[in-house]
Amino acid sequence: MKIHEYQAKELLRAHGVPVPRGYPAFTVREAQEAAQKLGGAVWVVKAQIHAGGRGKGGGVKLARTPAEVETLAGQILGMQLKTHQTGPEGQKVRRLLVEEGADIKKEYYVAALTDRATQKVAMMASSEGGMDIEEVAHATPEKILKVFIDPLVGMTDAQALELASGIGVPAASQAQAMDVLKKLYTCYMDTDASLAEINPLILEGNGNIKALDAKFNFDSNALYRHPEIVAYRDLDEEDPAEVEASKFDLSYISLDGNIGCLVNGAGLAMATMDTIKLFGGEPANFLDVGGGATAEKVTEAFKIMLKNGNVKGILVNIFGGIMKCDTIAEGVIAACKAVHLSIPLVVRMKGTNEDLGKKMLAESGLPIISADTMADAATKIVAAVK
Repeated sequence: MKIHEYQAKELLRAHGVPVPRGYPAFTVREAQEAAQKLGGAVWVVKAQIHAGGRGKGGGVKLARTPAEVETLAGQILGMQLKTHQTGPEGQKVRRLLVEEGADIKKEYYVAALTDRATQKVAMMASSEGGMDIEEVAHATPEKILKVFIDPLVGMTDAQALELASGIGVPAASQAQAMDVLKKLYTCYMDTDASLAEINPLILEGNGNIKALDAKFNFDSNALYRHPEIVAYRDLDEEDPAEVEASKFDLSYISLDGNIGCLVNGAGLAMATMDTIKLFGGEPANFLDVGGGATAEKVTEAFKIMLKNGNVKGILVNIFGGIMKCDTIAEGVIAACKAVHLSIPLVVRMKGTNEDLGKKMLAESGLPIISADTMADAATKIVAAVK
């Protein structure tokens, strides 16, 4: 799960990390009121979407008068903001963050993330903040420093100092930078985040350290422990089909192909997509109905897949372990009738009650194409779609 910048800064502020004063705004009027409350002579009007690169896309603007705040808010709210992370279709801006200006002397990059290889938390830092960190990693990897933190020990002063001094924070500001790094780590752990990024972390003209931008991703498996973070969820920023799937406990991710996939088990679902690719097709989605799928679940899965106008055929690939093949067959038949399926459907079943499931499909009177192996299923659905 992702959240907006202003929400990420609320979390950082609650953990003692210095951030600029600012207010979210959903209308031009609220943006004007935010500028009035902040006072000063310079304001930053920032689009709030779940994507990076907003500045390059025209979603972050500097205002020097209240009238400019009003104009910029009107321009940015409702715009279709396109960045390297949104894709060519862009993302509609529905929220703004209006912030006080900052006296930036130097920009740094810091982030905490889970490192599966070491089973520790990796804290990364770079002197090249404010830039695309992927480009820095590719062109000048030596400018990215890492320390690996044992979660049983926590971040040590030595590790914080290694990063702060390593990225060139001036000696007079290193103590504050170390404090920010340790508090970022604590925030990361307390919220069950999978990524906690500050880019840029700035050195101000007066020597203070401040988080000028922030990005958080959270482990969805831990959200039951954090109702306050779930409350931050913005469904407008998520794929409507994926939101709908989550209501039925279906694991669904939209893709760019034209062959819908309905599978039980994440590993089998990935293998099914690979097999479709191998035989010249393109999967339209990842969809794992899980081990406890019901006829209702399968019907909803079909409805969700068919909302994608690119889907020209569906492949159902079931291994009947906990999930019985006859239960899936019942769901497939019900789904086909409920949605008046008019595109090719290939079904491959193996495992518990396999023969009964196949018999039910054969006697359903529906134009279902049966397959025995994954290769056979992929070949048939690719041919049917073409």
